[in-house]
Amino acid sequence: MTQGQGTLEVKDLHVSVAGKEILKGISLTLKKGELVAIMGPNGSGKSTLAYALAGHPRYTVTKGTATLDGKDILSQTPDARARAGLFLGFQYPVEVSGVSLSKFLWTAYTQRHVAEEIDIDAYQARLDGNMGQLGVDGAFLKRSLNEGFSGGEKKRIEVLQMSTLEPVYAILDEPDSGLDIDAVRVVGESIQAQRKPGIGILVITHYQRILKYISPDRVYVIVDGVVVKEGGRELAEELEVKGYDWVKPPSS
Repeated sequence: MTQGQGTLEVKDLHVSVAGKEILKGISLTLKKGELVAIMGPNGSGKSTLAYALAGHPRYTVTKGTATLDGKDILSQTPDARARAGLFLGFQYPVEVSGVSLSKFLWTAYTQRHVAEEIDIDAYQARLDGNMGQLGVDGAFLKRSLNEGFSGGEKKRIEVLQMSTLEPVYAILDEPDSGLDIDAVRVVGESIQAQRKPGIGILVITHYQRILKYISPDRVYVIVDGVVVKEGGRELAEELEVKGYDWVKPPSS
């Protein structure tokens, strides 16, 4: 494997929003087959990292690099990044009236695999299998995307999208946000079930609670736009007890 292959790599990434610097030099790696967690308090820059990597126009990269399998993604359009295998699961999934979940998934899948000959039967079998694994009722396919869905249903549909679209790297922005205890367990177990050698998963969260159901290979802690700690699951457990006040940026 050549250098950079099998890795989403971020080096010294600086990102501004409306002229204000939010990320101040983030560096991290996510390899295929890994599940990595990013933790940090509100306003630390976790979601900014997710949206900047996905190519949201509001987020301006002023310095640094981000490569996917050794190829620069910062110069690519958001749709090109998605076709290259980057997936973003939103903290607050939007409702799309008039577009069924079935149509959305099929359109997104064909765009993701636009250069390939698609086997419709194989796609349907994959979708059915994923829905069964995630406990998603077939009736959801006929409903408008996320319209009238509960918080837990929306997050499970996000995981369904990830598993069906076959990304190479998936970024899940606070998949536990707004969920009750039972929904956190269901979503966490659903994410854990998607762990495979061919996909790297980056989970952004405030809390250790979802990490009870997934097993991160690595935990990064971001405070004030920089990575201040890196460790294993024990770091997340320590944060649960101590909070974030004891972790400070280097200049503090």
